[in-house]
Amino acid sequence: MSKKIEIVLPDGSKQMVEENTTLFEIKSQLMEEAVIGSIDGELVDLSTPVKGNAEIAFYDCSSPEGTTAICQLVSLLLEEAIKTTYPEALFAKSQREDQTIWVDLRVKQPLSALILKDLEHHIKKKIKEDVSIQSAALTVSEAKEIFKDNELKLFALSELAADQIVFVYSLGDVTEFFLEPMALELTTARYFSLLKVSGAYWQGNPENEMLQRVMGVVFAEKAQLLAHLDYLEESEKRSHQKLGKELDLFMFSEEAPGMPFYLENGLIIRNELQKFLRELQAKYDYKEVKTPLILNQRLWEQSGHWDHYKNNMYFTKVADEDYALKPMNCPGHCLIYKDRKRSYRDLPMRMAEFGQVHRHEFSGALNGLLRVRTFCQDDAHIFVRRNQIEQEIALALKIIDEVYKIFGFEYGVELSTRPDDFMGEIELWDEAEASLGKVLTDLGYKYNINEGDGAFYGPKIDIHIKDALNRSHQCATVQLDFQMPEKFDLTYIDETNNEAQPVMIHRAVFGSLDRFLGILIEHYAGAFPFWLAPKQVALINVARSHEEDVEALFQEFHAAGIRVEKDLRNEKLGKKIREAELRKIPYILVIGDKELKEGTFAVRKHGSDTIKQMSKTEFMSLLKQQVQEKNHHYY
Repeated sequence: MSKKIEIVLPDGSKQMVEENTTLFEIKSQLMEEAVIGSIDGELVDLSTPVKGNAEIAFYDCSSPEGTTAICQLVSLLLEEAIKTTYPEALFAKSQREDQTIWVDLRVKQPLSALILKDLEHHIKKKIKEDVSIQSAALTVSEAKEIFKDNELKLFALSELAADQIVFVYSLGDVTEFFLEPMALELTTARYFSLLKVSGAYWQGNPENEMLQRVMGVVFAEKAQLLAHLDYLEESEKRSHQKLGKELDLFMFSEEAPGMPFYLENGLIIRNELQKFLRELQAKYDYKEVKTPLILNQRLWEQSGHWDHYKNNMYFTKVADEDYALKPMNCPGHCLIYKDRKRSYRDLPMRMAEFGQVHRHEFSGALNGLLRVRTFCQDDAHIFVRRNQIEQEIALALKIIDEVYKIFGFEYGVELSTRPDDFMGEIELWDEAEASLGKVLTDLGYKYNINEGDGAFYGPKIDIHIKDALNRSHQCATVQLDFQMPEKFDLTYIDETNNEAQPVMIHRAVFGSLDRFLGILIEHYAGAFPFWLAPKQVALINVARSHEEDVEALFQEFHAAGIRVEKDLRNEKLGKKIREAELRKIPYILVIGDKELKEGTFAVRKHGSDTIKQMSKTEFMSLLKQQVQEKNHHYY
């Protein structure tokens, strides 16, 4: 006669079941949609038997535990599908982040994205067949014996303690291990999509071999998957790399990997961004400077970058001396400050630079303008007395707020604290962190603490903007630094005629001008606000008889400072309008007999078929207003 045991459910109710009853059998009565469970707080898969009195719980696909479980199931199914097509494939440990999964493998021939549909079809067929999966909970030592012929998985296991429990699952000819239990019912894996095939260095290290990666997404519900695929489609339409090519904004070359070449249109936008911030900074008494691109190694040793940042730097020699391309502008600004004696009356001293910097990035990390090896930083360094710290941080945040409102960005705030490789005394760090926190609180900002993510020389406030697709981008930053002034022995003469040390505030609004441009391209889907658009007005003639008048208008617009183009080609009117639309020009003016006779413009704004009749005076006034207001909408 089998023994009865007592199980306690999450709601506190109790139930008697047969000893060694599996969670599968229990969940069929209590929570049919469960994909994994727990026994006395330990997560387990549903094949696990309950051996004694215990508290049990279940988790469905919508829970974090359930999401992990179904993602891992799809990973196993994906490995089995690949193994069926490529029997020689050797898999590294499968991985996931949120809803995204990926499998890295060693295989002889390069994989193509064309195989994705075949792999999906194979997986869906397996799900319909509802094949069984073998499962076991093993120690790492036991798992190593199973994977003894797979050096890639053995490496992942070697990073774990020998007595740690891992979950090992087998399906067909593939076996995988996970740190958490996997869903075992194949129907729970049906809402997935395979998206991409790419190369990937093993362990993310470019010195290791190049493996091949198959990536996909997994969701609990069909609606979630479809929404995500729609989002990816919209993201692709807005891709700054795709639009950058279509709109002649920038290019890249193998002769300078990760270093953008700006074409005329892209440079116009970049220059407008720079002009906008330059004028705003001048309003708040920022003085613009320029520092050299390369500086002696001694400087980088003195600043602390040599010890903390040299792996990200480029080096060269000049007259047998070691130099480095600057990765940051701050040491150069310290040299400017130190060039002469400073008085307390000189402070705060607000020093700004649109400085080109170079930072080494692995080739696999490069991503258009969003991740490059050289970029322009809209840097500012404010040298202050201690009693000026809070007012200057508040002013920096005010400028950031003004700028982001112009672009229509909502943003969140984060306070990043002392990292493990910090420089200086803990007491100064505590003071700096307290100052930043007080300013944010006084200004009414709600903010999160990002423990340990400060710069090596000081804590920082990071601003995360939300773009049109609700994606978050960290751009602006305000950093408080007690270390650099000490490193460079910066002083000023205080009110008592004694030497005192200033505090340095690092501040960027765009962060990287290049990255910010990439974000803007995607945020606006290439349809820039009038004040930023490379070409603002397109003039199109209806017939050849109107060419002379269109030419005169072109000169008039040009003289008024409007970026205008003319299309006098002997092409159909519809074609010329469509091409101007594709170039995302804010306003298209079609000039024919009616317009010339009445002295009006037939104005078509980008993205609209509506024609608005406006007088020349009215239209020119509209353009002037849009430039002044920097409105991110058309009329």
